[in-house]
Formats: sequence, structure tokens, C-alpha cells
Amino acid sequence: MSSSDTNATNSNHNDVGLPSIIELNVGGVFYTTSLTTITKDVDSHLHDLFAGKAKAPIRDSKGKFFLDRDGVLFRYVLDFLRNEKLVLPENFHEKDRLRSEAEFFRLASMVECIDKAVIIHAHAMLSHPHAVRASHAVATRGAVYSNSPSSAAAAASARSTYITVGYRGTFAFGRDGMADVKFRKLSRILVCGRVRPCKDVFGDTLNENRDPDRGPGHTDRYTSRFFLKHNFLEQAFDMLSDSGFTCVGSCASGATGFHGPADGMNKASGQDTEESKWNHYNEFVFCRPF
Repeated sequence: MSSSDTNATNSNHNDVGLPSIIELNVGGVFYTTSLTTITKDVDSHLHDLFAGKAKAPIRDSKGKFFLDRDGVLFRYVLDFLRNEKLVLPENFHEKDRLRSEAEFFRLASMVECIDKAVIIHAHAMLSHPHAVRASHAVATRGAVYSNSPSSAAAAASARSTYITVGYRGTFAFGRDGMADVKFRKLSRILVCGRVRPCKDVFGDTLNENRDPDRGPGHTDRYTSRFFLKHNFLEQAFDMLSDSGFTCVGSCASGATGFHGPADGMNKASGQDTEESKWNHYNEFVFCRPF
């Protein structure tokens, strides 16, 4: 064997004869990682297995190292070793099982991060229980947990997003008054909240003409001057729901009971007095938790 072949062989194996690229079969799920990653935590059981401190795992029929553990959850173990932080999807419900896996592999820092994630979730449930339950339907955003002081501060400063939708409306009547009630009649759907999420939710259906501070540098401010280009309340609710918001509160005024002139018209507004009697205002508060 030439000296170059010898050097190549040594570069692909460590002192205990394992290759630098490790192929794993974890509970029937296959993974490929580096020996450096799998032995990164020197206090872990994985380090002992692949650094020669314990008997190496058996191999399956294809030569992959076999670990009789939860193969699906092992992806989070491997990601933690790679990135030194825990990244979980927002609808993740198996923190207890993942904690058991981390304990088995003796990953103390990962256990600490999982405990922190449980505490943050419990605090959010106490503060906004309905909003947190609704957020489980949103899998596009993720939560990142680390045992570093900076990440703890970031988690503590995280805030939920609120958007308030309001409308003033009445009912359209026919010539026979109450005997000919038609449909709900909305004059305008108002939108209040922080500019950026309002634009993200409602997109081109949002009318910004009445907002005086429009511009790219003002997206993190709040406004109460937006309104929608349509009068379909349920469409607005659908768009909020699709963006991960849930209704956490609402309020409504009573009908005005206005009695106008005998000719049946409200002279000030040009509105039929029968409609004026049923003028009302409703507001709905929607929340998307962090």
C-alpha cells in the first residue's frame, strides 16, 4: 500500500477504527452524521459508544450502527448536537418523550432546554390559554430554546400579536319594515393593530389611504386607521384564522333605537330611520401567540 493510500485510510477513521461518517439505524429510521457530531458532548452516552469508552453498538444487516431508541425523536437529538440549541415545531406535543430520550443519551444541556420549553409553554397557557391552544394548528413557525443567557432573555421578551377588527352596521329593511328584513348592512370594516402583521394578514384587501404615516420605515408602529376594501366580515375572520390568529374577546353596542322624522328619513345621514334604529358597533380581538 502506498503512503498516500495509508494517509487516506487514516483520515477516514479515528483511533478506535470508526469511520468519520457514521450511518445509523435508530429504531428503523436511518440517519447519516459525522463522528465529530455524534461525539460532540463528551459527557453523553453517544460519546461513550462512538469514542471507544463503551462497547460499540451492533450493526444491522446493511452495516449501519443500530440504536434501539425512538427513531423519529432522534432527529431532535442530532439537531441539538449539531447546533447546540433545541428547535421544536410549535405544535410539538412530545416533550416528555423527548426528555426521556435526552436523559437516556445523558445530554444534560438538552434536558435543561426541554425543561425551559415546558416552563415557557406553561406560562403562556396561564397568560393566554385560548390563544396558545389555537396556535397548535400553526406548524409553519418554530420555537427555539437554548440554555444560553441571551436566548433566555429573548424568550422572556417575546410578545404575542393582537389585531382588532371592528365594524359599524345595521340591517337593511324593505318597504314593509320589520316584515321585510333583508340582510346585514356594513358601512366599513376597521382594522387596528401593528402595521406589519396587519399587512401580512390582509394583504391587498387592506386599505391604507387614511393612514398618514405610510412608508417602509413605519411597519413596527401601531395604527387604528386601516380598513378593508370589502365588507365581508367572515372573509376577514378566515384570513386571520389562516394566519394563526384566534378570537380571544369581543364586545358590542346595543341598537340606537333612534326615532327620526315622520317622513322616514334621517335628515342628517340620509339613512332610513328604520335602519337607524338598528345601528350598532361590534369589535373582535384576535391574538396570535409568539
